[in-house]
Amino acid sequence: MEIRRAALHVGGLLGPFGGGVAAPMLPQLAQSLHLSLGAAGWAITTYFVPFAVVQLVSGTLGERWGRRRTTRAAFLTYAVAGVLCAVAPGAALFFTGRILQGVANAFTTPLLVAGLAEAAGPVLLSRTLGVFAASQAAGQSLAPLVGALSLPVGWRWAYVLPALVAAALALVPPPGEARPKADAPRFRPLITRRMAVISAAGFATYAAGAGLPFLVSLYAERRLAVSSTVLGLILVGFGVAAILLAPYWGVVSGRIGPPLAAAAGLAGCGVFVALVPWTGSVIALTATWTVAGGLLALATVAVQSLAATEVPGNRGGAVSVVSAFRFAGGAVAPLIWLPLYPRADSSAVPAFTFAGVVALLGAAAALALRRRTAAAVNR
Repeated sequence: MEIRRAALHVGGLLGPFGGGVAAPMLPQLAQSLHLSLGAAGWAITTYFVPFAVVQLVSGTLGERWGRRRTTRAAFLTYAVAGVLCAVAPGAALFFTGRILQGVANAFTTPLLVAGLAEAAGPVLLSRTLGVFAASQAAGQSLAPLVGALSLPVGWRWAYVLPALVAAALALVPPPGEARPKADAPRFRPLITRRMAVISAAGFATYAAGAGLPFLVSLYAERRLAVSSTVLGLILVGFGVAAILLAPYWGVVSGRIGPPLAAAAGLAGCGVFVALVPWTGSVIALTATWTVAGGLLALATVAVQSLAATEVPGNRGGAVSVVSAFRFAGGAVAPLIWLPLYPRADSSAVPAFTFAGVVALLGAAAALALRRRTAAAVNR
């Protein structure tokens, strides 16, 4: 049982790890695959777009097919896709592998959250999801670190490790058999105003927070001229803070309510993201980015709690839809922010400032959800 539970958390780590590992290696990918820097940014987008889009339906389909069978097949697919990325001689095969990785993880992440939430029950839900959020934060922090540290020996090795982990996870899938047609989860309960608001807050957590390591990497390299090792240490603080704080944030979210917790986390993260281009030193940048990660972890735990409880009859489907919007934020982040920071001599202020604004808009969405909840109770 302990091995299976640990496997659930390691599986949760793979989602953000798979997307973020390419962030610090964009210049090397561009050179190796004969691409421009902008085109190399698609190494992030081609993972997050299918990861996000497929999750609109993957949770519901996975619940119907059975969590055990679905996650086993998805982990094996992810392993094969990682090998394709590692051996790809050109951009076409590399991007194909990234797409397959995204699709595979779309069928694992929401089903793992749903399984943990169902096993925990309402009393331990926030605490359990806090620990899971810490696992995902570990993926966020390890991804840029592994990506940066792999550069001296070759970026391809950064895709071999997760492929081996995914193959091992296929041996210990979560429990859950196929559900008969009469009990099959439906899509209709997922299409509500509350689900839209939760999804908007989830989108902001990645578009304006967890999806920004590539932008921080560019700022650190251009403004501070750091080495790949120092860059990895700068980026890892974001995830380390989340790892340490996420279990505690689960308790806080349960006490003050997930809507208020999500709003507080997003607003705080937005402020510190906007401060990044004003740091001017490695120490200041590391501290600012680390605090942003710690605050965003509060929003992440709260958003997952909201998703896991919103549609009890289709828990995996609800988590899947909100997760689709969360990682869609990561998918579009390079497309939104790179044009605002196109040249080495450009100011980074516009990109980070607008990212901070997006985080504040996400906080406003979460507060609106709290007001609606209060209004419903008063009626």
